[in-house]
Amino acid sequence: MKAALYERNGSARDVLRVEDIDRPEPGPGQVRVRITLSAINPTDVKTRSGATARAIDGFQVPHQDGVGVVDAVGAGVDPSRVGERVWLWLAADGNRYGSAAEYSVVPAGHAVPLPEGASDELGACLGVPALTAYRCLFADGRLNGRTVLVAGGAGAVGHYAVQLAKHAGARVITTVSGPEKAEQAAHAGADHVVNYREPGAVDEVRELAGGPVDRVVEVNLGANAELDLAVSGPETVISTYAATGEVSLPVRALMTANVTLRFVLLYGVPAHDLARSVADVNAAVAAGALTALPMHRYPLAEAAAAHEAVEGGAVGKVVINPSA
Repeated sequence: MKAALYERNGSARDVLRVEDIDRPEPGPGQVRVRITLSAINPTDVKTRSGATARAIDGFQVPHQDGVGVVDAVGAGVDPSRVGERVWLWLAADGNRYGSAAEYSVVPAGHAVPLPEGASDELGACLGVPALTAYRCLFADGRLNGRTVLVAGGAGAVGHYAVQLAKHAGARVITTVSGPEKAEQAAHAGADHVVNYREPGAVDEVRELAGGPVDRVVEVNLGANAELDLAVSGPETVISTYAATGEVSLPVRALMTANVTLRFVLLYGVPAHDLARSVADVNAAVAAGALTALPMHRYPLAEAAAAHEAVEGGAVGKVVINPSA
């Protein structure tokens, strides 16, 4: 099969190449998936570059997320799953066969049946963004009737934070950096969209909130601490999911506000919580509550360019078509 892979860490152009390798066979408890679309997240390019390096087992086919069709199953897996459309999550976690290939082999639970009517594009967008958003929102209880502030509502995690919070009955305020992103966040379903670069943005968010918010889904804790604190109170949980360098926290202000800080990284979330997240995200898909992000498509041969697009801050979802 054809696969994008690397044997050492480095820049995309230096280490990422496309080769023919043996098609893997599913072991016990595994399924093999013929990949339709392979999605790239910041975690994928950071791992490849060495910023968050993990051990390489001879070679690594990158990408945690994707969508495809089960074409073979290992021992202990129901054979009726063959032919099932699925979306993948953490496909490359402890596994050298990520989704940037014609086929991937993953634990059966990491290949989730895609609800009827859901597009391949939506399935490819789930995984890391939707599961991260879910953890940020729901690790501290229900949201019905509550208020959520989503920093960066046009980003992948922000997009699904907006939609999952709305699906749960919350009121959602989101911040963005410009008109195009504001339109995208509004299209996702946010009740209020604020350009944080405009004068008075903090006061605007505070006025819209009308009191302390219940959750903050935070993409840049250091840059946004002032705004977050302005709308926080004793019941507020600030969940941050992106490492944007070292941060100096206003400890006294946080303590005075009695806020809770939660740090979210999927790789360390307990298995039973991840399973609940996967089930609830899939239920939201089945209910029609989630939509695909804007797509930037690349053929497998241009995997390095696709990685560079993610590193360059492409808005939406960068995907690779292994058959193109």
